[in-house]
Amino acid sequence: MSKIAIGLPAFNEGKNIASIIVQLKKKYELIIVCDDGSSDFTSVIAKEMGAIVIKHKKNLGYGAAIRSLFLKARELDCDILITFDSDGQHKISDIDRVIQPIKDKQANMVIGSRFLGNIEGDVPTYRKLGIKAITNLVNSNTRNKITDSQSGFRGYDKKTLEKIIPSESGMGVSTEILIKSNKYEFKIIEVPITILYEKEITTQQTLSHGTSVILSTMKFISIEHPLKFYGIPGIIFLAIGLFFVVWTVQEFAIGGSIITNISIIGIGLITLGSILTMTSILLYSLVSVVRERR
Repeated sequence: MSKIAIGLPAFNEGKNIASIIVQLKKKYELIIVCDDGSSDFTSVIAKEMGAIVIKHKKNLGYGAAIRSLFLKARELDCDILITFDSDGQHKISDIDRVIQPIKDKQANMVIGSRFLGNIEGDVPTYRKLGIKAITNLVNSNTRNKITDSQSGFRGYDKKTLEKIIPSESGMGVSTEILIKSNKYEFKIIEVPITILYEKEITTQQTLSHGTSVILSTMKFISIEHPLKFYGIPGIIFLAIGLFFVVWTVQEFAIGGSIITNISIIGIGLITLGSILTMTSILLYSLVSVVRERR
């Protein structure tokens, strides 16, 4: 029988945490709550309700909470970890749908996709477009093609818990895990879920979240695929720079004068291209050495 843990990252969720744990306890024995520096009674309530509580002394971020849940699940020798939002957006009835493919050995990771299921409530169009843009960026650098890279409702098998330790402290942890899973060639599938949006999401929150995720995604792509991330743009800039330099030489040969603007553009692009190309080679070599030592 599989040992299943339900992991709840929580920050000031004192109003919701009790009802969620009560419902979860009807079917799942092992509930882990990571209180990420809450100023309310989230951790006290969770502990009274029978959950295992991890308490961060200060707010470290969503990614740090997920990391703590991963480490605790490993410590408890869990076979499956389900990460489940503690704000009431997810439906507990969908958990079995996320667990089943892992139990059946069909996947190492299962993502509950909002875009395959139902969304109850009003989600701004710009938020949907932002999620899809980030998902397309992730898909362009991974084998598994998914629809919702930012879903926090996920299931992880024991192999994933053993191989991956998240390092990103912010919202970019979702893409970090996907990119690292691609390195290990883990099988990832999605299942439809229903999500309820009740909290108002401001444009500022969405922009901050989106910027954080994009920067995090680019960071991990550059580490995992340095030749692609730096090398391809470097070669392109070199080629364009050489074109402008040849153009400058031709103009000088014909008219005896140098077109300053063209020559400056050519030199600048060649310099930038050379830096990017060298960066890709050095970073690739460094990453290779680190992996060999591991």
